[in-house]
Amino acid sequence: MFNDIGPLELVTLVVLAVLVFGPEKLPKMIQDVTRTIRKIREFSESAKQDIRQELGPEFKDFEFEDLNPKTFIRKQLDNDELGLKEIRNGFDLKKEMAEVTDAVHSRESETSAGSSAGSSSGGGTVDMTKKPEKTEPDERPPFDADAT
Repeated sequence: MFNDIGPLELVTLVVLAVLVFGPEKLPKMIQDVTRTIRKIREFSESAKQDIRQELGPEFKDFEFEDLNPKTFIRKQLDNDELGLKEIRNGFDLKKEMAEVTDAVHSRESETSAGSSAGSSSGGGTVDMTKKPEKTEPDERPPFDADAT
């Protein structure tokens, strides 16, 4: 509940409590607050037990934390019945990107080596570089409707 309170904020709250309630009333106020928190927790636990009893035995492993949408989704995605772990593990983006990068770099080196040797791309690879088509001087270049 108070996990995000730092030491400086805690000291500030203590000093503020001493100033507001005074050193004489502060111990009684702390006891009252802790007693109230304890009663709220007991009430919450008894309400949870009552709800579990009313739901019946088919919901015996029901957890109230599962009502949180993040927890519910995380629990459903970790469920191995759907095979989502296998699908998630099948997508290794770093590996895929490394393969694409290697393919691009090797294709560039093959293209530059092939063009310097004067041969076209061979060995089953496709030359992806765009080469201008030869047109006659009075002929208009081809019109690409998708490019405009």
